[in-house]
Amino acid sequence: MIMRIAVASQNFRTITPHAGVTRRFLVYEAVPGQPLREAARLDLPRQLAMREVARTAPHPLDAVDVVLVGSAGPGFLRRMEERGIAAVVTSETDPLGAVAHYLAGTLALAPTDRHSGDDDRSPCYGVRLRARRRMGRKAC
Repeated sequence: MIMRIAVASQNFRTITPHAGVTRRFLVYEAVPGQPLREAARLDLPRQLAMREVARTAPHPLDAVDVVLVGSAGPGFLRRMEERGIAAVVTSETDPLGAVAHYLAGTLALAPTDRHSGDDDRSPCYGVRLRARRRMGRKAC
């Protein structure tokens, strides 16, 4: 059972904020009992930044179960939820460390961005049952 976790990283070294406009992601694969593995690096064109993509259009992130980001507004969180992807906002800056902490249930969470009309939501607003089921435990 493989879990795919994308990490927003514009420089491929640190976790970056502004998830809706992020176009670069590190993708890790987690298999129980095996070390984490970087499976891919997504370097998407501008038109595939999540805020530019139609809600029903396919997107490369559709292949992941979880996305870890430095900051995200309610629009990004809703879009991830609609796609069945757990979106988690973290204050962690190291991508591999963040994935390891996420899997261990010890990830440092950060509040979501507050835009007008936003309500108080947890950093794990987009966590879906699918992600929880895949690893056999609560995702956040």
